[in-house]
Amino acid sequence: MLNAWKKMYAAGTSSLLLFTLWISAGAGSASAAEAAAAVQGSEQEVFRIVALGDSITAGYEPGMTDPNVKPYGYAERLLEQGWYHGRSALSNYGILGLTTAGLLNYTAAIKDGAVITADGIQAGLPDPRINQFAALTPQIKTELSEADLVTLTIGGNDVSSLLVTAKDLTEEAFKAQLDQLLASYSSNVKAALENIRAVNAKATILLADQYQPAPKIAVSSSYLKLMSAAQQFTATAESVAASLNQPDAPVKVAHVAEKFAGVEASRTHIISAGAADFHPTQLGYETIAKVFAETYWGEYRVPSVSAWTAASAPMSIVVKGVELNTPNKPILKNGQNFLALKDILNAVGATGKWDNKTQSATIMYAGKTVVITIGSQTIKVNGAAAAIDTPAFLQKVGNEDKTYLPLAALATGLGFDVNYSSKLRTAFINP
Repeated sequence: MLNAWKKMYAAGTSSLLLFTLWISAGAGSASAAEAAAAVQGSEQEVFRIVALGDSITAGYEPGMTDPNVKPYGYAERLLEQGWYHGRSALSNYGILGLTTAGLLNYTAAIKDGAVITADGIQAGLPDPRINQFAALTPQIKTELSEADLVTLTIGGNDVSSLLVTAKDLTEEAFKAQLDQLLASYSSNVKAALENIRAVNAKATILLADQYQPAPKIAVSSSYLKLMSAAQQFTATAESVAASLNQPDAPVKVAHVAEKFAGVEASRTHIISAGAADFHPTQLGYETIAKVFAETYWGEYRVPSVSAWTAASAPMSIVVKGVELNTPNKPILKNGQNFLALKDILNAVGATGKWDNKTQSATIMYAGKTVVITIGSQTIKVNGAAAAIDTPAFLQKVGNEDKTYLPLAALATGLGFDVNYSSKLRTAFINP
């Protein structure tokens, strides 16, 4: 796996730049204004997720050097699940090529709040962001201390060589290497979790077990012993988690491995398009996200089928965790998403009145009075003017004229937390 990454970056600086552009692009948004809207209301209580680990945490897939291909791994999906439950934020520090020993070094530096070198984390890491990540340890310590949920995927780079050589090893040699790997995994991961606990005594920590990526057709007679090895890794992860688990400070295993068993070909890139890559496909990442979400929230939610399977269907709107079901469908105009104002006000319990003479709506919510005038590129918030990118307009729905407001203006005027997932084609609005 590391060799494949090294070949990928052998092209030089341009490849690294493309990868940096990819990873910094995030999960995507409908527009710059809508992306900016997501940071509004930061004074409100926010559910904070910190994702640590290897390239699976980073959301890596083959071909990710293309700046037009944005990461959409389990962590990004987990953030979307957070939005279903309220204001949420994600800090993703997944590092390509990271081993359990590297994780231990990195978490030790984070615990101390000390800047570390790239080689101090792990020599030869292929991640183009590694120097930045190494320098961010004081910031990461602060983010980790404020986290409600910490997720970890780690171990794949420890065991990848065993997967490759399994068919050539005798049973005794295979067992000896596996025992050594399990002992190292147990020691390193337990110490890394203790470092995390030293920074944050209360957050829930979810540790993924290690899936076995090779389908039976690819490894033939080695399949059973590889599956047995994966089961032993799960048992080791369970033992490590149990040693640190406390009722008020949970440490749990997210059982990913069992969801890959028997369906490896569709959930990894190991045989697709000749990639021979152990990383998850999009289906695989969705599978991992489901396991994490169900372990934490007891559920994994998606928009209604009619809204997210058909390209012609309007986007979904989720307000305070409830998907709106209304005849007043969202409208895409000049690259901006517009929503029927009345639907949002009803969903959050705000009050409002319409002035036909001034063509304006006055909204009262949470101590704010907001005046929105049709066609105006400013709104008034408690009497002060605030600019919006695109003005509100009236749209005929049946026999009525409905006020449609740009999505981003909900954050500007009412202080809502507004996030748009282009993958789910869903706007999440949380007061």
